[in-house]
Amino acid sequence: MEKICSALEPIFPCRESAINTLAELIGDSREAYPAAIHLFGHSGTGKTALTKAFFKQCQRQQHVRIAQLNAIECYTTKILLEYVLDALAPSQDEGDAVRADNMLEFVEKLRQWHDQNDGDGDSQAFLIAVDNAERLRDMDANVLPVLLRLQQLTSLNLCVVLLSQLPFEKFYNKTGLSEVISLHLPQYNKAETQRILSTDFAHTRNHYLDKFSGHHERLEICKEALTEDFYGNYLNLFLSVFYKACRDVPELRLTARKCFDIYMEPVLDGSVEATDISRLWRHIAGPLRSALTQIYMRIDKHSFEAGDGGGGSSALEDQSVRKLAQSLELPYYGKYLLIAAFLASYNSAKQDKRLFVKHHGKQRKRMQTVNAKAKTSDKMSTALGPKSFSIDRLLAIFYAILEEKVGLTCNLLSQISTLVHLKLLSFVSGEQNIMDGSARLQCTVGLEFVLYIGKVVGFNVRQYLCDFM
Repeated sequence: MEKICSALEPIFPCRESAINTLAELIGDSREAYPAAIHLFGHSGTGKTALTKAFFKQCQRQQHVRIAQLNAIECYTTKILLEYVLDALAPSQDEGDAVRADNMLEFVEKLRQWHDQNDGDGDSQAFLIAVDNAERLRDMDANVLPVLLRLQQLTSLNLCVVLLSQLPFEKFYNKTGLSEVISLHLPQYNKAETQRILSTDFAHTRNHYLDKFSGHHERLEICKEALTEDFYGNYLNLFLSVFYKACRDVPELRLTARKCFDIYMEPVLDGSVEATDISRLWRHIAGPLRSALTQIYMRIDKHSFEAGDGGGGSSALEDQSVRKLAQSLELPYYGKYLLIAAFLASYNSAKQDKRLFVKHHGKQRKRMQTVNAKAKTSDKMSTALGPKSFSIDRLLAIFYAILEEKVGLTCNLLSQISTLVHLKLLSFVSGEQNIMDGSARLQCTVGLEFVLYIGKVVGFNVRQYLCDFM
């Protein structure tokens, strides 16, 4: 158990508690496993990667057979059962196709293996991991209950690990389910995210040293400037822009690697000192905001490297965003909901009446108002980033900008969930409280993207933005 923890803790920083808990539960195959473990948390929290690495260590250091499957790929009960049997089959059965048409045959086959183990006198342990386990609810009614009681039905030292983004309360059905041990992997906070991303420092430094091995001047700059403190300052600036919009660590790591090349450019050119954080921030701020509009979208990195510092007017970025926006197959009302979400994120709630109500009364012009409107590009709301909004305000703006009348139906509300699933919107708080109106969201797409969505449906977005009035 200690060997497993010592091997995994350096690979998965900030997950020491989860690793120790798993090691106590299934780290020793000589002890009885729990029947089932439910491991849940948001995407990007390391559920699948941690489980795979843990199972490999168990298989390497102990006499354990493992099966890892994805419920999305195993879309029928028969495929799921045969996949598990193939993975857990003893060595003498590896050449034969293991078949199971139903749960009865599946359990009977595992019982035969138990009888063989008793005859050999060799204790065998089994670990099964099911990713996207919420899909099991859509299979035959007996699949999930049998998997949770598989240890009892087969008399094997066997544990089923369910990986899901949902708490176990969402799995209960009319017949009820056996109790499981639930282990929650929370989202990383900002300090933990920076610690995880900082593990890329050694890889990044070696990459630059190899890249400029034939360029003596730049090689010396990299050796002197590229330190842990320098990389930590970059990650701090990077997360100040990205952390509120994205908590997915793999996505943040990918974007941070791309943007670091832009951050290093003035240092390598000798135009900015590595210790001048303020000038480096002014250089990287524009590209970071542009990259923020393309998070999750996998647009070519040149689209925010080239041009005028990432303001969105380069030809490559314009072409990439236009192509993506025009190819986005959202429902008609879904596009209006996305536009309404953008307006709610980048307009002050105090301006809603003036923007969306026809007879809002006259507004007296004062010098304070005139001076406040004379904004620089750095102070514009579209440059400062999205703000959170309630679902009630989102729907109010949606009905204000939509010319036709449409009722508030379940289909319309489900399109909000679709936008969240597509990472075009993200929850800030109250994810479990959508219907009571306490949930707060923010829009994760940028101005250029929404402008093209507006063109598709014939809506002028700029006309309803405070920055352009």
